[in-house]
Amino acid sequence: MTDNLIYAPFEGILPSTIFANLVVAPPYDVLSSKEAKQLAQNNPYSFLHISKAEIDFDDNISPYDEKVYQKAYENYQTLLTNSILHTTGKPCFYIYQIKNDNHIQTGLAVSASVKAYLDGRIKRHELTRTIKENDRIKQIKTVGAQTGPALLINKEIPIIKELLKGITSTSNPNLSVKDNNNNIHSLWIIDNEEKITLIQNEFQKQNLAYIADGHHRSAAASKLAIENNTTDTARFLAITFFEDEMEILDYNRVVFDLNGLSIDEFLNKLKTNFEVTLATSQKPTKKREFTMYLNQTWYKLNYIGPSIDSDPVSKLDVSILSKLVLDEILDIKDLRNSERIDFIGGIRGHTAIEEMTNTHNGVGFMIYPTSVNELLNVADNNMLMPPKSTWFEPKLVDGIISKSQIDEIYEKKCA
Repeated sequence: MTDNLIYAPFEGILPSTIFANLVVAPPYDVLSSKEAKQLAQNNPYSFLHISKAEIDFDDNISPYDEKVYQKAYENYQTLLTNSILHTTGKPCFYIYQIKNDNHIQTGLAVSASVKAYLDGRIKRHELTRTIKENDRIKQIKTVGAQTGPALLINKEIPIIKELLKGITSTSNPNLSVKDNNNNIHSLWIIDNEEKITLIQNEFQKQNLAYIADGHHRSAAASKLAIENNTTDTARFLAITFFEDEMEILDYNRVVFDLNGLSIDEFLNKLKTNFEVTLATSQKPTKKREFTMYLNQTWYKLNYIGPSIDSDPVSKLDVSILSKLVLDEILDIKDLRNSERIDFIGGIRGHTAIEEMTNTHNGVGFMIYPTSVNELLNVADNNMLMPPKSTWFEPKLVDGIISKSQIDEIYEKKCA
């Protein structure tokens, strides 16, 4: 039987309140193995022992080694057996709120429809890499759970926003933890049947969502469903927020060489499409303005080239940089697979650009952030952004909620 609900409740797997601050960890894909090992040191409860289980081996082991996935399963089972993790026992929705001194966003943890993803009702804006998809597939298969949520965006639904506000303003969360950046992550369990039905129906009226982050997680779930012949009923773990509460930071680039050019030759080539001046600040302040770190000096690049095509992708600042600098001057044709480039989230600031650029004796670029509206426009036109176009902040945390890979039993009551 086909399950057309775009979002459904699910039986969540949560950390116990006593151990929650020790369990939750940054997302697996924002840390190197070295950083993860340091962060989880002397903490056997850290979810990094599940999401990046290579930290439990010598440094030379591949994160894709079969022993790593098996270790993740063993670590996961240990937390379950010792009641560090527990299930809610029934399908529910979960309010997920992230709060810091300057920002608050309130959304829902949901079980999202694979069919909706495959049908294009859950829209994507980036391509995925096969090696990363296969990694998530093996992780889900071996551990038996989806342990990292995809981050989704929905357009505003006033009645749902009022519901979430009413619950969060009048009751204490079931779970609350603080991450390494002092963001507070809180969960409220919604187990009332009327509220669950309301949430399902209102999101079903909209019947549309967008992937903000987690393209590989979503793709992995869909491929598993195709493999298991369960595309009509399969679901994946997701947390969705409304578009007006989402924040995107810049996603910057460092190229490790100048493609054989001298510094003067490179600067002269840039002047074809950019006004190049010394920068007074490291970050660009408006669209079509870039900053560049080269030879321990910051420059400002203002675009002065021909008018840009009107399609949603060509107009993006990341596209302008990719086409006119990374491709045409530095000969980086494939951003997803080139070993000559790396990407740095804006949360790490300009010092990370300087450090990596100096290490490789290359060139670094900072880009004005892509907006949420630009992302939605690209997805609505069934187009794709260049890789690493958006860095959402604050990040979700792994371990605060997981979902069993076993299909939900929808007949179970949630009273």
